[in-house]
Amino acid sequence: MTKKSMKNLFFPSLRSKQAVFSIIAVALFVAVTSFLVFEGTKKTVAMTLNGEQSEIRTHASTVGELLKHHNITVAENDLLTPSVNTEIENGLTIAWEKARPVTVTVDQETKTVMTTDQKVKDILAQADVSVTEHDKVTPALDGEIGEDDQIKIEKAFEVTLVDGMDKKKVMSTSTTVADFLKQQEVKLNEFDRVEQRMEELVLPNDVVQVVRVEKVTDVVEEATKFAVETKKDSSLLKGTEKIVQKGENGTVSRTYEIIKENGTPVSRILKGEKVVKDPKTKVVAVGTKVVMASAAPTKAKAKTKSISRGDAPSSSKEFYVSATAYTAFCNGCSGVTSTGINLKSNPDAKVIAVDPSVIPLGTKVWVEGYGYAVAGDTGSAIKGNKIDVFMPTKQQAYGFGRKKVKVKILD
Repeated sequence: MTKKSMKNLFFPSLRSKQAVFSIIAVALFVAVTSFLVFEGTKKTVAMTLNGEQSEIRTHASTVGELLKHHNITVAENDLLTPSVNTEIENGLTIAWEKARPVTVTVDQETKTVMTTDQKVKDILAQADVSVTEHDKVTPALDGEIGEDDQIKIEKAFEVTLVDGMDKKKVMSTSTTVADFLKQQEVKLNEFDRVEQRMEELVLPNDVVQVVRVEKVTDVVEEATKFAVETKKDSSLLKGTEKIVQKGENGTVSRTYEIIKENGTPVSRILKGEKVVKDPKTKVVAVGTKVVMASAAPTKAKAKTKSISRGDAPSSSKEFYVSATAYTAFCNGCSGVTSTGINLKSNPDAKVIAVDPSVIPLGTKVWVEGYGYAVAGDTGSAIKGNKIDVFMPTKQQAYGFGRKKVKVKILD
């Protein structure tokens, strides 16, 4: 092939390729220009989605349209700022946080709230759950919920606290007695005790009682009674006594341990004693002398003058008394006088019962209407200026009756 024919073949092919390149160049230019125009008309916004930040260029006209392009559905409790109807502008900041379920348990009741809040008190406000200062809230009201997204509330109830003599009603949540006392700032001393077990649970309307126990030492001086020693004395009439030595109480120092509960003594334990002064024994002489029933005048006196039963002898002391009569044969009577005279064996004895403070026992007397007698007996009813004359029979005693008579002391 000649050089000319070859040139004719090459140029048409070259012109065809140039046309293609031109078309491609124009299309590319248009595409680039369109892209630049498209991109240039986008608006730039800053988005925070569940805490993750990013910058987005978009043709969306509203916030809702933008979120829809990103397949984000905004629920009722989600947090979105600004609202879905807000128009997109350059530099707009959009924040969206999806609500999560939080479980709120009040005692045994549970409810779930969808929220984006972190503060416990804000979540409870949203859930319309009210608490008092005595309720136990976990986590604390001012704190934030934990990873488990749970809030637990123990409602407070009334408990009676008896601390010694003080009684009051307080609010508490269900806890042990030990924790309850700690909450109420009740401190136990060494001997104090609590009526309930410390590990026992405190329930509504319970009574927690603290008994305040105190141990004190008391030292007192107390009297010790003296002993009484009796000695027989034949010089004293039977039935009479004479104090030979006065008795004196001793003194002993005793140490007691006193236990008080709530201020009231409940026990008193003797811990030791020491003699301060020994007691002095009382010595009493007891008469054993028995007087004879005969009270007639001596023979020397009888020689000078014969005195009948009713005649009154001379005397340095005389007075009037109220006189009654008694017999040895009354019910329950032994028949033996306080001075040892056996009246049943000596029915003719002349004996009167007297008050020894007025007429001493053993005194010889003359009684108007009765004659000579000896003061040889006593009686529980014979007090002061009274006497009781002995008669052999009940009939004679009844016949004597009660009368006022003169008595003369012969000794």
